[in-house]
Amino acid sequence: MALLRPFRALLPDPRRAALIAAVPYDVVNAEEARALADGNPLSFLRVSRAEIELPPATDPYSDAVYARAAANFSRLRGEALAVEAEPSVYCYRLHMGSHVQTGVAACFSIDEYDRGIIKKHERTRRDKEDDRTRHILALGAQTGPVFLTYRETAAAEKDDKDDGVGAVRARVTAEAPLLDFEALDGVRHTLWRAAAADRDALVAAFDRIPALYIADGHHRAASAARARAARHAAHPSAGGECDTMLAVAFPHDQLQVLAYNRVVKDLAGRSPEQFLSAVGERFVVDAGTAVPSRRGDIAMYLQGVWRTLRARTLPDPSDAVASLDVSVLQNGLLAPILEIADVRTDKRIDFVGGARGSAALERAVDGGRSAVAFALFPVSVSDLMAVCDAGAIMPPKSTWFEPKLRDGLLSHLIC
Repeated sequence: MALLRPFRALLPDPRRAALIAAVPYDVVNAEEARALADGNPLSFLRVSRAEIELPPATDPYSDAVYARAAANFSRLRGEALAVEAEPSVYCYRLHMGSHVQTGVAACFSIDEYDRGIIKKHERTRRDKEDDRTRHILALGAQTGPVFLTYRETAAAEKDDKDDGVGAVRARVTAEAPLLDFEALDGVRHTLWRAAAADRDALVAAFDRIPALYIADGHHRAASAARARAARHAAHPSAGGECDTMLAVAFPHDQLQVLAYNRVVKDLAGRSPEQFLSAVGERFVVDAGTAVPSRRGDIAMYLQGVWRTLRARTLPDPSDAVASLDVSVLQNGLLAPILEIADVRTDKRIDFVGGARGSAALERAVDGGRSAVAFALFPVSVSDLMAVCDAGAIMPPKSTWFEPKLRDGLLSHLIC
């Protein structure tokens, strides 16, 4: 079962939702966040990345940052946010170009996260968990939803199809929305509140879903769990809201996954010729393009030229992790040739989300910030689920989901 719990959402004034809603805190650096919030006192980045209001040299994990975040959150609540009168469930639609995905927004069980009913595919970093845990506790709220997915077919396993998630979602989204706006990046965000009967039908429909999968937001989920533990330690009788986490669950067949690409600062002491020779021992190297056309192809940009790499020795296709292109690149090239054993800690490698395009990779190399770039074919949602179902962990930075949920549209008060 997947426990879905209605909650009293903290929502923005519809007239100012476009000003309040902000990109997720972890997809921009401080400089980018400062530029996005410039001239907009309502930007939720002033809550999620409060260091942008403090001197540039401020430690982003200092007490002053969390205090400023809490103050800004309190100010926004007084000016432009309001708590719903009754616990509700919501439908949240993202529309980017020709791509549309519609999910169910509610609270989900932290106990089920701890027991693996809500499955993960990524390890988290303690410092990033510390940051968001402190942020949740300082605000008394979860202000950015976890991005979940589920197998749509599992949700419809009932004779009465009118009670499946898809059917209920269609009824809810046929009504007038609470919020509807287009963000500056061209993504349209639309939010509906489910009527009481549809709210209850969604709760029942999710109870028939055997598992949920974290697509994006592993640190948010882990931090919600840690904040719950901290609340229980400080207030043993605490329960209810802090036992759940804010999330939006989308059907698996609506998600859009882009590649998460790599740039490396140097060639580990090799000349370009020596590097190409070493790569050629492990990969077939052909002339290529910036965008891989199929799984198994890795695009490499070196000295102004794109090449296509294909591993000479293919991994076992039954191994959900080793067969991923990101693993082939890591095990066949990054570790043995470029001497990057751990991409989570090695400062010589950086990651570029697929939304930024191949031009970002070319700029990094042509501008001298990197020596070589790699573009990957996107991981599929089926790959992600297979890894989760195997109880395994994907290599870091394997998936980039686009479009992104916005912070500040739905917040969950835990105390």
